[in-house]
Amino acid sequence: MGLQHEPQKTSSSGPVVKKERSLVRYKECRKNHAANVGGYAVDGCLEFMAAGEEGTSDALRCAACNCHRSFHRREVETVTAVCGCPSGSSSRR
Repeated sequence: MGLQHEPQKTSSSGPVVKKERSLVRYKECRKNHAANVGGYAVDGCLEFMAAGEEGTSDALRCAACNCHRSFHRREVETVTAVCGCPSGSSSRR
């Protein structure tokens, strides 16, 4: 995943570049808190919020429900941008 550059075609102003980026969000918690008694009960946490800074073990724990990030539903959104700008030009003036 990540940023990918893929030349598509050439226009009079230069090559057209396609950029793709994947945005990952973690939504509602799916941890079954009643599994040990044979039931099914979720806690109602609707979105993962990291409990700590990036790079720490708390970054994988939800501040709202105290579950690991892997219990939350993963949602991936791919954003595609196409640029037909000349590669040597800059938008700054």
